[in-house]
Amino acid sequence: METISSGTKKLPILNNKMELDVDAELKAFELEQMAQLGLEAGKEHWRDDNPTTFMASQRAHTTVLISGLTMAHDFFLQGALRGIGYKVQAIDCPDNAALQIGKEFGNRGQCNPTYFTVGNLVKYLTYLRDEKKIPVQEIVSSYVFVTAGACGPCRFGTYVTEYRKALRDSGFDGFRVLLFQQQGGLKQATGEAQGLEMVPKFFIALLKAILIGDVMNALSYRIRPYEVVKGATDEAITKSKQLIHDAFAEPGKKSLLWAMIQTRRNLMNVKVDRTIVKPKVSIIGEFWAMTTEGDGNYGLQRFLEQEGAECDVQLVTAWILFMIWEQRWDTKQRMVLRGEDTARKGLAGKNATKKLAMLWVAEKAIRGVFATCANIMGLHDYPLPDMDKVAETASPFYNNHLRGGEGHMEVGKLILNVKFKKATMTLSVKPFGCMPSSGVSDGVQSLVTERYPEAIYCPIETNGDGAVNVYSRVQMMLFKARLAAKDEYQKTLETAGLTADELKLQLQKNWWKRSALYYPKHGTVAAMSSNVVQEVTGVGAAAH
Repeated sequence: METISSGTKKLPILNNKMELDVDAELKAFELEQMAQLGLEAGKEHWRDDNPTTFMASQRAHTTVLISGLTMAHDFFLQGALRGIGYKVQAIDCPDNAALQIGKEFGNRGQCNPTYFTVGNLVKYLTYLRDEKKIPVQEIVSSYVFVTAGACGPCRFGTYVTEYRKALRDSGFDGFRVLLFQQQGGLKQATGEAQGLEMVPKFFIALLKAILIGDVMNALSYRIRPYEVVKGATDEAITKSKQLIHDAFAEPGKKSLLWAMIQTRRNLMNVKVDRTIVKPKVSIIGEFWAMTTEGDGNYGLQRFLEQEGAECDVQLVTAWILFMIWEQRWDTKQRMVLRGEDTARKGLAGKNATKKLAMLWVAEKAIRGVFATCANIMGLHDYPLPDMDKVAETASPFYNNHLRGGEGHMEVGKLILNVKFKKATMTLSVKPFGCMPSSGVSDGVQSLVTERYPEAIYCPIETNGDGAVNVYSRVQMMLFKARLAAKDEYQKTLETAGLTADELKLQLQKNWWKRSALYYPKHGTVAAMSSNVVQEVTGVGAAAH
């Protein structure tokens, strides 16, 4: 048999044709390239270790840092966790200084929430090291950060990797970050009893803090735009927040029920004028961008109020109800599968009916506790969203099976706002390049606004700078919203056969309707002042 040379190998020639051992050649090439790159066999691949060891034995000397929701939520969570035995410190709302730190130590191309939240943590740890003079090793061993994670399909899902890189590069290598994931809960090291004990007492404390935080936020946004004395609402809210925090933190000494009742009394003392005509602006969008109250969305809520609008904010409770809806929807879809549903979240070996019953109970419990807290604190006639209705409304435009970000909710919220006049204007805010929100929902919203041309819809993106451009865009749409609110108010007065002065006289005769806690039920109009006219005169359809 004849042979020819090919590199270092002799290849046989059969029937005057060259027979090539492709697999052997590829293996030889692979080994040759690995040797040139220093990747000889036996070397272990690089891995980015994820330090999450937080054990029960470390609890007494470890401070849990929290951040990621509104200022009221973080403050109440601090108190609630202190009340069940944890050392907790809420970090301030992220600002532009945190953004710059996040960009300095983070990878390029991250989204706004990542830069702000990662930078905010590094900023606080730097404060502990440089101002408080705490040694780095003590910071690493005596502090742990717990925050919300993400759904995964966007860059927000790389949070934990970004935290590790930024902490390592800023001199805090080994610092522990624990994430509450939207899908999957909290991941901690296994073995000894865990530092954050996942027991009913822990979850009840979290739930109460979130629900009461929602009620507090909803009250503040209802009252502040109509206050007669500027700053009176913020003063009452600050006092009330401290009372509730202290009641959470010292359950044996102070009553949470009394603190909630005192909150009601504090807010009752705020003088308001409900005849002021203001457009109601519903703020929707990516969860963090629409929730944060600082530089992360250019202080959007306060800016809208300064421009003469009332903000209708989304509650964290609604997000919890959405996650329950997801579980219920998925379970119903999988129940009809043939054969064994053995996927990671499959129903094989599980009682689907029992799971649906538990989800039903969970939803009823959350709605019940929220309603109880709301009524005690003075938040009346505040309906939580019907998630089935939101999904049904969005389904012709956005497939309910799709997940990521707010899912179909952004589309459903806009349509409901327009069809049932729940808001004068809808403002959708999200980080620059947010895949689920900007890339998907906004594309669908163009069709929605074509179908509903009366919609005043303003989508904006945030990237940490460019506030002037965002403010300018919002102001242009607010101009339309103000005109729409004034026109609606005048038409509602004419329909009711009432003048603005006569309306004021009627309100003066009723002490409750002069109260800061009074808020009209929703009728067939959007602006609060127009709803007041309908409720006072009885002219208008029932609430939707």
